[in-house]
Amino acid sequence: MHRRLTLAWVLGSVACAPAAPAGGAQQSRPHPVLPGIDVLLRDSLHLVRGRKVGLVTNQTGVDARGVSDVERLRAAGVQLVALFSPEHGFRGAAEAGAAVASSLDSATGLPIYSLYGRVSAPTPDMLQGVDLLLVDLQDAGARYYTYIGTTIDVMKAAAHADIPVVVLDRPDPIGGAVQGNVLDTAFVSSVGRLAVPMRHGLTLGELARLARADLRLTTRLSVVPVSGWQRSQAWDETGLPFVPPSPNLRSVEALFHYPGLCLFEGTALSVGRGTDAPFEQIGAPWLDTAAVLARVGQVSGVRLRAVRFTPVRAGDGKFSDTSVVGIRLQVTDRRAYDPVQIAVRLLLAVQAVHPDRIGWIPAHFDRLAGGRSLREAIVAGRLLGEIVKGWGPAIQAFEARRERYLLYSR
Repeated sequence: MHRRLTLAWVLGSVACAPAAPAGGAQQSRPHPVLPGIDVLLRDSLHLVRGRKVGLVTNQTGVDARGVSDVERLRAAGVQLVALFSPEHGFRGAAEAGAAVASSLDSATGLPIYSLYGRVSAPTPDMLQGVDLLLVDLQDAGARYYTYIGTTIDVMKAAAHADIPVVVLDRPDPIGGAVQGNVLDTAFVSSVGRLAVPMRHGLTLGELARLARADLRLTTRLSVVPVSGWQRSQAWDETGLPFVPPSPNLRSVEALFHYPGLCLFEGTALSVGRGTDAPFEQIGAPWLDTAAVLARVGQVSGVRLRAVRFTPVRAGDGKFSDTSVVGIRLQVTDRRAYDPVQIAVRLLLAVQAVHPDRIGWIPAHFDRLAGGRSLREAIVAGRLLGEIVKGWGPAIQAFEARRERYLLYSR
């Protein structure tokens, strides 16, 4: 299957990745990685020229130099008429789950319509006068992240209004590995819109293409691909400026842990919100770290150590201004690290050591886990290997299903 084609646009939902050097010629230096906004302005400005454009974005919508999409598009003469923002708002400052109000952008005077508050999709009134919708959001590489949900809702509204959607793609910040269980579609929610694994290994553009097929959407969808990126590359290997996609994902390190540690949001334990290292540590005032670490043992790709931390005004309301005994995780080998398996190993250990204090929040945990079976297996004390083995058939089916929607080489 091809992965590198010329930047020719074709009908339907397919857009193509950049060509490899002709004749097998060696390059003196790696091809620069350019996000979709740069590729659009360099090669495909005709897609937006003469159209009234609505832009779905936030603080992550920047070019390879860190300049905002809004500034770049306006400088190129693109007629922006409306802005739309996802969870955390246009500036990315709102806490997780907080409703965000619509507003006006002080720099441009454009309306900023919030898609994480009163509504989750653009209304007909919001789309009045819009000829085309651009989507530029940095996904986190994990199923739980809501930006793909926002993109799906935008695609549905656009299809109803017969407005084309163009996704300006960005790298998956933690690369293309596939890990964790596949969501049971009976548990579709705002933190699980598609039957994909916890770590799906797809870009937002690829997810949008998969969603169009899985959900049988009629959206006129195109994806402007990232130039120069391979699936094996993490964000800090691209040379692109890092912009935290949300207030509690502040580093590439945290992004690597997020597909696993996010599961602890469905328990009584803190994931470090309100500290300097959210999603790099878990803990509770009562946690017996020695007993838990002894049960976990040595694991590949990550170092675990006991820590103390004090959440300040924790966004999840867990242990604010309270000294917490915790476990800090540090990736030592990204290729060997499986954040979901480590999280399940930790959950099994905490369940065994503190069965009366782990504090399951069943509805929330099951939404994150994509079904009841993981929680039930942990409570029953099943072996990690047995749990992971049960994920195998669905993972294999997903990897086969996603092949036709991939845009980048391995």
